[in-house]
Amino acid sequence: MRGRLYFATESRIWGGGRAFLEPPDEAGGGRTGPGDSGTGPGAGRADLDDGRPGLGAGRIAAGTGRVFARAYDVSREQFADVAAQEMYRAPGDGPGLETVLAGGERAVRCGPGRYETLLCLGALDGRPALTFTAPWRAAEVAPNPPSERYLAQLAGGLGETGAWSAAVIRAYLAAAVAV
Repeated sequence: MRGRLYFATESRIWGGGRAFLEPPDEAGGGRTGPGDSGTGPGAGRADLDDGRPGLGAGRIAAGTGRVFARAYDVSREQFADVAAQEMYRAPGDGPGLETVLAGGERAVRCGPGRYETLLCLGALDGRPALTFTAPWRAAEVAPNPPSERYLAQLAGGLGETGAWSAAVIRAYLAAAVAV
């Protein structure tokens, strides 16, 4: 998908930085400014190859406008429940999805916290592709490298797509951490 993967804040569960998606500036609605929110990166569309020579053959796209991702086919209710959990809200207290589903690519801020900005990335197989991320841009927050356990979890999910080799995934994530 379009954008940039970066790591910031501190995960209570994994230790180290959390993964965030910084979408391109032209995403409908744009960014909402600094606050306190890739995926959750990994919740959005898996854009396996953008047609540029070499991307699937080891060219590292971290920080260059393309984000490796894993898509999951879930209901609106399931997505809202996962989003609520990532927003530290009670189950069933997830964000309303009507505004973000109103059409096209758009960002909708649901609150000030990390993972409280919903993004519609367009459509995948005719269905809306949604994710959540931070309301701030990477340059507005201190970078924080992720733990090895968290990187292994991300690598495992990306590996399950079959789109990239383990070596390409390791290099991609290492480049994202180094940015």
